[in-house]
Order: sequence, then C-alpha cells, then structure tokens
Amino acid sequence: MTILGIETSCDETAAAVVKDGNKLLSNVVASSVDLHTAYGGVVPEIAARSHLEVITPVINQSLKDAFQGRTLENAWDKIDAIAVTKGPGLLGSLLIGVLTARTLAITKNKPLYAVNHVEAHVYATFLTSAAKPLLLHGLTLQQKVPKFPILALIISGGHTQLVFFRDHFDYRLIGYTRDDAVGEAFDKVAKILGLPYPGGPAIAKAAKNGNPTSVKLPKAKLDNSYDFSFSGLKTAVLRAAQMAVGQNYAFPSHKLPTALSNKQKFDLAASFQHTAVETLIDGLLLASKELKPASVVIAGGVAANQHLRKLATDILSPAPIYPDAHLCTDNAAMIAANGYFQSKCKVPPVDPYSIEADPGLSMLAKH
Repeated sequence: MTILGIETSCDETAAAVVKDGNKLLSNVVASSVDLHTAYGGVVPEIAARSHLEVITPVINQSLKDAFQGRTLENAWDKIDAIAVTKGPGLLGSLLIGVLTARTLAITKNKPLYAVNHVEAHVYATFLTSAAKPLLLHGLTLQQKVPKFPILALIISGGHTQLVFFRDHFDYRLIGYTRDDAVGEAFDKVAKILGLPYPGGPAIAKAAKNGNPTSVKLPKAKLDNSYDFSFSGLKTAVLRAAQMAVGQNYAFPSHKLPTALSNKQKFDLAASFQHTAVETLIDGLLLASKELKPASVVIAGGVAANQHLRKLATDILSPAPIYPDAHLCTDNAAMIAANGYFQSKCKVPPVDPYSIEADPGLSMLAKH
C-alpha cells in the first residue's frame, strides 16, 4: 500500500510517499525557517502564507520523485491513500494542509487518514528502507524496527512527552512537561545568549566549545517522576548569565548577548544542554526500568541532538532507536507511515468533507 503524506503543522511544508509503512520513496520539505529568524521564532501568519505558496509544488515534486518517468496523473494512479496532519500545531498552517488533503481526497477519490503530528514522530522509526536517490543524499535509516511494547520519548519544539505504546494506537501518556517543552527551552536560552534561531542547533554548536560542568544548574523535581519542567532551568541560565557579567536579576536580558564573552556563552550553552539532556534521560531511565519495554524510541526535533544520543545510548538498555536526523524534524514521511499503520490496523479513514484542523489535538485523544 502506497501513501502520500502531507505535513504543515508549523513552518515546514512537506510531502512524502511511503510504501507499506517502511519504504520511503520520496521526501520533500520546504522550510520557511529563514523567514522567521529575524523574529526569533515562528510568526504564524508568515508560516501560513508560505505553506499556501509552496504546498502544490511540494506535493507534485514528491510524486515526481517517487514515480520517476511518470506523468503526475499516472503517479496519482499509484497512490492508494492520503494521510495528513490534523494537529496539533498552528491553526493557519494546519488549515492549508488539511484543506489541500481534503480537496485531493475528493478529486482523486482516495481514502484520507487524519494523523496526530506528535504521535507520528514515533512512526519515523518504522522507516527502514528508501529509494536510492534518497540514500545518495545522505539519508541513513535504522534497520532495527521497534518492537512493542515501546517506550517513546517525543521531544519536539512544542512537546515533551513520555508515552508507553502497548501496540499501534494503543498507548498511554505517562509523562509530559508542565511548562516549557525542551525545544522551547533551547530556543529561549539561545535568545538569552544571543545565539541564532532555531535554538537547538545553535546551542549544540556553541556547546562543543564549552565546559558542560562549568555552571551548576538545577533539575526540576515533580510529584510525578515521569513529568518534566524546563521553565526553572531556563530562568537559572538567565540568572547565571547575569551573575557572569557581574549584574543582578534586574539587568535586562536583551543586553546579555553583548555583555557576555564568547567563552561565557559557550560554557552556559554546554551546561544548559547537559542539564536538559540529563533531565530527559532521568525520566526515560526511570520509566524504562519500571515498565521494561521491548524497545525505547527517542523521536522529534530534539532527538537530533548528538549529546542526547550519546548519553542515552551509553546509559539506557535497550539502546534507544532514533530516526535519521532528517526525519527528526517535521516531515511528511512519518505522517505517511502513520497513515499506513492506521489502514493496516483497520482504523477507518475520515470523511474528507468533514475533517477539520485541530491545533490543540492531544495524544490523550484516540483516533
């Protein structure tokens, strides 16, 4: 079964074609991140406008890449169903993808599957093979398919969640962040230090030149040991930065980037990254010992962080399974893979005339 996936939850417009839930035939992503850099974060109106401009070319390119030598019309004959991100995400961005998928499902007479974007991050790890052109472009896929039960740490820009999967679409959310998601904390700390957006890659790059033990930072302790909190850690970095330049809490944060030396920035970045990563691994390690999963998966944008991968692989057993770095950030391959497994598990497709975007969609809500 061959699925076309469509993803527009935030600032990436993506389309991908996946066969049988594990073979990636095409993967096209058009990011508007450069348009948001000047603002230090995603501007919803700009993101939605960008989706509107590029979604049709992105989908067409995905079909051309997957079925080379065929016309677009002939390529559509090879598509068995469409999967689209329903939520969560930015409403304006989601609307572009959902409305496009609705229209295509009706006009092309294809079943349509609604996908939870956060849930779908885990399904990136089920992709184990790819068409040769994708492999030539540096895509490296895991050969080890996760086995149930799966303990998944899903860490993206707006979400930090621990989820225990008993089977496909049979799971329970056991822990989540009480305030900032870890990806948001990376962005905010990067801004404090005067590092560019997005914060994750910028912090990781700066941390390579810093000492991760130079600044002692706190880890949150919560009633539910599986829950997370990063707001206090972010504030602790702010206070440490103010102290580093000889100022108190009243010193404006927007003046810190010019007051801090490069060495101070590097040390603060390394200390923050190490503490944030340890916080994630502490919760994952505790859950792994208590729940004894067959597989551990770490997925989502922050899963591309190499410091996290090294520490998690050294500490956890079984060793975690990660998506390729290209499939950690938002993409449509994971959406298509999720749609395939919905079909395989006999989850009914949605009515294309009634599906609506749901920016607040939670993994607590089942299909």
